[in-house]
Amino acid sequence: MMQNRLLRLLQSPHQTEKAVQGNANNQYVFKVEQRATKETVKQAVEQIFSVQVFKVRVVNVKRKRIEKFGRLKGWKKGWKKVYVSLKPGHAIELSKLE
Repeated sequence: MMQNRLLRLLQSPHQTEKAVQGNANNQYVFKVEQRATKETVKQAVEQIFSVQVFKVRVVNVKRKRIEKFGRLKGWKKGWKKVYVSLKPGHAIELSKLE
């Protein structure tokens, strides 16, 4: 049961220009579930990719207002992302995920 939850915790890698630059420093960015914690993310990354995690940082991305032609249309949903730093000598191949 716990392993299934850890596998669902990481939703997708978050590939932006800033995130790709961090890959050179053994730092990877993932979109995760809202209820994810640092410890559960660390366990999930270590189990899925067989690497050792050095540090995990969590960022809550706030929801944004959507306007169309000056009128309020609604809100974009907020989400959570994590920055995972790996110990030296470890790497994740993100091309295998997609």
